[in-house]
Amino acid sequence: MTQIKINRPSRRDFLKFGAVGALGLTLRGKRATELLLYVGTYTTGKSEGIYRYRLNLASGELKHDGTTRQVVNPSYLALSPNGRYLYAVNEIDEFAGEKSGAVTAFAVDQRTAELRTLNQQPSLGASPCYVEVDARGEFVLAANYGGGNVSVFPVQRDGSLGAATEMKQDEGSSVNRARQEGPHAHCIVLDQTNRFAYSCDLGTDKVMIFRFDRRNGKLQAAEPPSVQAKPGAGPRHLTFHPNERYVFVMNELDSTITAFARDQTSGSLSALRTTTTLPVEFSGANTGADIHVSPDGRFVYSSNRGHDSIAIFAFDSRAGELTAVGHESTRGATPRNFAIDPTGTFLLTANQKTDSIVVFRRDQVKGRLTATGKEAKVPTPVCIKFARTIS
Repeated sequence: MTQIKINRPSRRDFLKFGAVGALGLTLRGKRATELLLYVGTYTTGKSEGIYRYRLNLASGELKHDGTTRQVVNPSYLALSPNGRYLYAVNEIDEFAGEKSGAVTAFAVDQRTAELRTLNQQPSLGASPCYVEVDARGEFVLAANYGGGNVSVFPVQRDGSLGAATEMKQDEGSSVNRARQEGPHAHCIVLDQTNRFAYSCDLGTDKVMIFRFDRRNGKLQAAEPPSVQAKPGAGPRHLTFHPNERYVFVMNELDSTITAFARDQTSGSLSALRTTTTLPVEFSGANTGADIHVSPDGRFVYSSNRGHDSIAIFAFDSRAGELTAVGHESTRGATPRNFAIDPTGTFLLTANQKTDSIVVFRRDQVKGRLTATGKEAKVPTPVCIKFARTIS
């Protein structure tokens, strides 16, 4: 068995690793040759649970390394900062007789990377679709799409989850009667200081802004408590620029990205510009899904379901401007989520409806993507999370 080094990249490490680029990660004087990653899935079809792969940092080849079975709909995953624990939402509508999904805690074997179930907690809302671990590994946050709320759980000494310390219910609706009849929290993301949490609510066209109590695991509405998106936009996911002075929001329903300037003292967001993720000539149905920034902060990527592409944008952090670079086909249908490896060398897409993860090599100067010809067959892949380096 190849020895796996214990090291989970932080956001600050992301910047450092970005400079390493295609040369690969260096760890304890050794050059890493592979990255470990976990894949969350829907288990309503052929999927058996959470899949584990190794990504070759030279060729882009993916090798299956194991499967954690008997986990129901582990659609979204998050790792603790030290890499010792993994948390998965169970995207279901009923748990323990209540209208709720669940969050499952796993211990990560530090030699084999296998997952061992620790416990579950009700997510306090139906269809949880997003999970986040705070920067100190002391709290886990979840967004419940069906419940229209977000919740917070304390992490116990053994990595298991305690009962929720907080639940914040969103209220309202918006103009799309089919999708926005009520609140639908779609993500919750903390800044690297653990001071502010941001939650996209697709149903109310708002990005909720909270002050995060790092001691007690509580969320308090910031001032202002939210920022309004365009009616019918449907904010879904957001991500920070590495300098955390900018936030990018993927709007699912109108297939746009809104760039915001962020006040790091108050946490407030000021909209700069909204840009379409689709080419001018495209006229079919499409919904946006995921959004990520390259480790060096120079490029922003988002996924299109319908056009089945990754939209590529250059970002000028001095002017706060996004400029379209182009689109790359995902070589599969319905790219749900995707991930950029910590070195910035590869981008991997999870094509939900064609059961594949496809590997692209990034041009770190121009931002463009080139298919490597490498892919893995994974049933109904939803979420990709990079874990550790392997040497």
